[in-house]
Amino acid sequence: MAGSSSTAPNLVTGAGLGRPSRPGWRGRDRESQAVAELLSAAESGRGGALLVEGRSGVGKSRLLTEAIDVAAGHGFMLAQGAADECGRLRPMEPLMSALGESAHTLRAAQGGTLADMADLRLWLLERLQARLEERVARGPMLIVLDDLHWADPTALLALRSLVPELASYPLAWVLSRTAGDGSGDAERLFDFLESDGATRIELRPLDYVATAEVATDILGAEPGPDLLALAEEAGGAPYVLTELFEGLLDEGAVEIADGHAGVTSRQVPRRVQAGTRTRLDKLSPRTRHLLEVAAVLGRSFPVDDLADLLGEPASALLPELEEAQRAGVVTPDGDLLTFRHHLMWRAVTETLSQPVRLALHRQAGEMLLARGGSAIPAAGHLMRYTRPGDTGALAALDQALQEVLPSSPQTAADLAVRAVELTDPGDPQRFDRSMTAVYALTAGGRLAEASELANTALEQASPDKIARLRYELSYIHLVAGRPADAADEAERALAAESLSDDLRDLAQHVLFRALFFAFDHPRGRERAEAVVAHPERHGHAALGGAHALLAHLTWAEGHAAEAIARGWESVRVAASGPLRARHAHPALHLGALLTNIRQLDEAETVLRAADEEITALGHTVHAASPALFRARLRLAADRLDDAAAEARAGLALADELGTHAFALLGFAVLAVVAVRRGDLGAAARQAELHDSLYRTRRGMMYGSVWSSWVMATVAEARGDLGKALEIAHAPYTEPTRRRWLLLVEPDAAPWLVRTALAAGRRSAAEDIIATAERLARDNLEFPVLAAAAAHARGILHGDAEALTQAVTTHPSGWNRASSAEDLGVLLASPETAAGSDREAAIDALEQALDGYQQTGASRDAARVRARLRGLGVRRRQGTGAERPDTGWDSLTDTERKVTALVAQGLTNPQIAGQMFISAHTVKFHLRQVFRKLGIASRVELARLATGRSPETALPGAR
Repeated sequence: MAGSSSTAPNLVTGAGLGRPSRPGWRGRDRESQAVAELLSAAESGRGGALLVEGRSGVGKSRLLTEAIDVAAGHGFMLAQGAADECGRLRPMEPLMSALGESAHTLRAAQGGTLADMADLRLWLLERLQARLEERVARGPMLIVLDDLHWADPTALLALRSLVPELASYPLAWVLSRTAGDGSGDAERLFDFLESDGATRIELRPLDYVATAEVATDILGAEPGPDLLALAEEAGGAPYVLTELFEGLLDEGAVEIADGHAGVTSRQVPRRVQAGTRTRLDKLSPRTRHLLEVAAVLGRSFPVDDLADLLGEPASALLPELEEAQRAGVVTPDGDLLTFRHHLMWRAVTETLSQPVRLALHRQAGEMLLARGGSAIPAAGHLMRYTRPGDTGALAALDQALQEVLPSSPQTAADLAVRAVELTDPGDPQRFDRSMTAVYALTAGGRLAEASELANTALEQASPDKIARLRYELSYIHLVAGRPADAADEAERALAAESLSDDLRDLAQHVLFRALFFAFDHPRGRERAEAVVAHPERHGHAALGGAHALLAHLTWAEGHAAEAIARGWESVRVAASGPLRARHAHPALHLGALLTNIRQLDEAETVLRAADEEITALGHTVHAASPALFRARLRLAADRLDDAAAEARAGLALADELGTHAFALLGFAVLAVVAVRRGDLGAAARQAELHDSLYRTRRGMMYGSVWSSWVMATVAEARGDLGKALEIAHAPYTEPTRRRWLLLVEPDAAPWLVRTALAAGRRSAAEDIIATAERLARDNLEFPVLAAAAAHARGILHGDAEALTQAVTTHPSGWNRASSAEDLGVLLASPETAAGSDREAAIDALEQALDGYQQTGASRDAARVRARLRGLGVRRRQGTGAERPDTGWDSLTDTERKVTALVAQGLTNPQIAGQMFISAHTVKFHLRQVFRKLGIASRVELARLATGRSPETALPGAR
């Protein structure tokens, strides 16, 4: 591996870390050690991140330079980028520049298939991750990104994903931001990465000892007390200290005798008093003028841009640029010139008066526009300094907005909102700009702002435009998880007299979806049936929405096969419809229906297609949805680890994007997993999150019937039978909700019966049985319903034959175990007709114990062990020992398969494709493997796997 020769310095101890050429780093051994440990880990195959923050001038850039120098000496591949205040409109700028990519390059590489994508963020993220995995497969790599407080939201979103996803590769990240100088999004990124294991350091002002070392480096002598007292003016900032001591030397204010330095004047040097003004004053007037103009272009600037702005050939600027470099004001940085320090650049810009600065920004914007091509560079100047009503500048903002929108909707939203602010109230363009801003805010997840802007526009809109605004508001409410509000707004839009066919189609589509989410299915039945009866009169959006609503109406009536057929028709219609109709992703809901009746292989296929469609269409607002639906699918398949991994990934992404339409599913899945594992505290926390979301979203309903039942099971598990009955009130008392729940979750029937009996409510238990048996009779194609009904009937009537039927026919391992446990309890009870058969009871309980252990339900397994102890059985021969907590033997079969594919050199997405699971799940299993084996990298894992015999270590490997 690169950098592993015997002559290389020892990165682990930090030995051999040379000081930078500039002074000021003595006393910073802690930070240097953090760099050394990060790079040493990468050399051994472990990824990681170092997060650096602090005020301007405190030395962040020097630490980054040190990291680059050390990594270069060890043969690391290097990538370096920085965000820039003037370039924050360019999506993914710091990452793209670091990796030598551009949005144009990436789009061209796709071969032009992005034309239908409304949002490129998912695609760009996938592309960057693939490129990085290709690179780090060749050896360790360091990526350094500076000034992330100026980074655009898409870049920060990408880093939130890429850093953890690539943690098992030899990839080191050093990320820097200036504290208190900009984006709270960057601070949230740092908080997230720190919670995920990144090392975070805050660079503080140098202390007394370190200040003395800086003085010694610059002055060549040990500073005296008077000099150090004067140095307190610098506040411990290395940059300002350097200016102070060099200024004292320049002004002859230092006296050196016998190796000690003192001051001949108590006055702070003019260089420090006036910031960079004194340094600039030493330059020629023409050079000062040139630098003031250059500062408008940003801290880094191309010489060609400066020449064009000054209206002179670049060759004519050479004497002044050379003078500025000799004075240390600017330095070369690749094909750009960069102001030596952020504080220097800021000081230069602040020497310009506001009117002059505004005029120069306007001139820079016009110059960049005149070149043609992208309007984004010009927009960075125009959006902040354009006067209201400037039609030329507004047209440029409109163009830049359309360029930015696909890859960074949040940045586009900033542009769009600014364009609306700059447009005169009477300008005909104001409405269209408002609509564009609403769309961009919605796509960027800023739903509250989108709603506020749409309502403001509604107050000023002419009658012919009100319907469109109503539709946009309905869509915002739908995405935000407020289906009742969405339905109301959609109906208002449909009631408008002036409504185009296309808008009517979309409004009906949103209405159908909203009524479905709000569990208000009958309200739209007549309209949906009318649409389906005359498909030629309606567009694809309305037709697809009508089939989806009717699917759930027939489901609520207990006809699963018909509902699934309508679900398939909704998927077919939507596939050929307009973009927003396709954004409904009815395949997600079809996958949920198939999961409900335990057609798990088919559900897997459907949800995989939905996931691919969301990525292909660039529908980032729905990016979290597949993981949440897969979480419930994994739970139904008794894969608790996978279910938890998918739920956590989906909830984290939903929180990041501000889209919570399906979040109830995630909290409920995590609650079930926690209960089965016996972590009732964690289950209670998930219940609190679930209930809080339900309340704050004003009745968000998708999945709420199922998730509310889950919350009832949590209450019962914690010993609060009264609360459990209160939460489960609807299934006991409302036939429609009862029928819906028992079809959505057949396994609820046994629990509802058992709980009702515990509360002495036999009639309620009988109602549950009647509904469960009717559903089983009406849906013979789906045996899970018959198994659930038999299980519930066996509990109510003490029917051993019914429980045996459930044990032998239920498709779920956990439910077979649950049925076997109830059978064992029945057979062991002397109070029942089937009781007093001890051996049969023990056999059934042993079967239950095996089933619970195989599915990871440790709480249930512990309960069955207690029942067996009551029958005098400690451990029955053949049951098998439990898996150890650590070591190779602790790995599950899934974890061993992941290990085998990692050893073959496959990436996480490649492993996901081979195992038919998601990359989120692969990452979760990989972390579990690392924890159990006490390692942290793919390199170590491959080495361990190679040392194991294939038949015991790598089942399924080829």
